Amino acid sequence: MLALVRSGWYQETAPEQFPAKPEVIRVTSGLVVVPVSVTDPGGNAVKDLGLEDFAVDDNGAPVKVGYLGEPEATRLDMVLSFDVTISVRSYFKFEQNAAVGFLKTVLRPGDSVAILCIDSEPKIILKRSNLLSSALNGLDQITPSGTSTAFFDTIIAGAHMLRGPVDAGTRRVQIAFSDGEDNSSEQKLSEARREVQRADCIFYSINPGGHSIHLNVISQRGQEAMEALAAQTGGLAFIASRPEDLAGLYARIVTELQAQYLLSYYSPSSKADDSFRSVMVRIPKHPEMRVRARQGYYPRGSSSH
Repeated sequence: MLALVRSGWYQETAPEQFPAKPEVIRVTSGLVVVPVSVTDPGGNAVKDLGLEDFAVDDNGAPVKVGYLGEPEATRLDMVLSFDVTISVRSYFKFEQNAAVGFLKTVLRPGDSVAILCIDSEPKIILKRSNLLSSALNGLDQITPSGTSTAFFDTIIAGAHMLRGPVDAGTRRVQIAFSDGEDNSSEQKLSEARREVQRADCIFYSINPGGHSIHLNVISQRGQEAMEALAAQTGGLAFIASRPEDLAGLYARIVTELQAQYLLSYYSPSSKADDSFRSVMVRIPKHPEMRVRARQGYYPRGSSSH
C-alpha cells in the first residue's frame, strides 16, 4: 500500500461512527467483481439480459461467471470527491446543489457514501455513512479554498477508503467533481490508476471547465487523466459545457448506476501472482450492443492487499 499518510492530511469536519452494514453473502477468496454497463445502438440502457448472455475473458482465457447482480438490485459504496480549489471556485454553488440532488436520488437503504475535499491535501468531510442526512450535512460543510490541488492524492485516499473484502452484491464507485489539474500531489496518475484498480471501483468525473479546456495544455492534461481513470474502470469522464449542466450530468450517472449489471467469478490466478490481469466482457449474441466494464484487476492474493 502506498504511504499516503502525511502530516495533517487526515482531517474530519463531521466525525461519526461507521454504521452497521446490511447482511450480505460475502466471499473473498479470489472473487472478481465486474460492474458492466450495456447500451443499445441508440445509447439506451439495456436491462433485460441474463447470466447466459455474458461472456468474460480473464487474461485472454474464458472464465465461468457464477453470479449476476441485476440492475437496481445491488448496493452502492461511494466516495464523492469535490475540488474546492481556486480553479473551480466559480462553479462551487452549482456543484453543491447538483450533488445534493444526486444523493437524494441515488442513495437507497443499505447504500453508503463518504465525502472528500480535493484541496492542497486530501480532507475527509464525512466517513462512510448510510444516512442521507449525514451526507447532506457533510455537503453543507464544504467551503471553497484558494490553495493548491492534490487531485491524485485525493483519488488514492478515496480508493483506500473503499478497499476491503469483496462481496458479490456491492459496487464501489468514486465520483470526482474536478478539472483534474494537479500541482500538489505526492503521487502521480500511474499510482492513482493502480490504487483505483486495486479498490475494485468504478471512476466517474465531472469537469466544470467546459470545452475551452482543450485550449490549455494543463487543463487538457487534467481531463485526459480523468478519462484514463474512467476508461480503466468502466466509468465515464464528463465535461460540463456550462454550470447549469451539472445537475443533468449527475442525473446521467444516476441512470448509469441504476442500470449496471454486476458480474462475478473466481480468478484463475494463483495467490503468488500479483500482476495485473486483463478483463474483457462480451455479449456474443448481441454484437451490436455496447459493453463498458473495467479493463482489469490485481489479484486479491497479491502482497499489496
